[in-house]
Amino acid sequence: MANAPDFLDYLRELMRAGGVAVTTRAMFGGHGVYADGLFFGIVDDDVLYLRVDDDNRAAFAAIGCTPFEFATRGGRQQAMSYLRAPDEALEHPDAMAQWARSSIGAALRAAAAKEPGEAKRRGKNRPRGPESRAPANRRRKSKPR
Repeated sequence: MANAPDFLDYLRELMRAGGVAVTTRAMFGGHGVYADGLFFGIVDDDVLYLRVDDDNRAAFAAIGCTPFEFATRGGRQQAMSYLRAPDEALEHPDAMAQWARSSIGAALRAAAAKEPGEAKRRGKNRPRGPESRAPANRRRKSKPR
């Protein structure tokens, strides 16, 4: 599952040369690929997978790109909406830019489709100030040390 630092450097340079500035961050034994903070790619075992959706999946499938899969706790393989980057994209900056932009579009569409209140239901973005704390009569009193 480890990625070679040289491969990650190569991907960043390849995309930059094609006009797409990206960063990579370690995650779950692999790396995430981000453009302006938007997650659109996964690197696992020195293989790049790019985000797909209904708008761009057919182009990836037409040239035989395979999905990123991981083993669940139950031991079965789970595919995600990320397909292996075409070989051509890994060799030419202009080709990489085209495929990367397609995947960035898929990631943007996925982000726009999320419900606005979804983050709140998961507990994110909740108020953190004094007004979010329990009333004074319900607070636990700490014991003096």
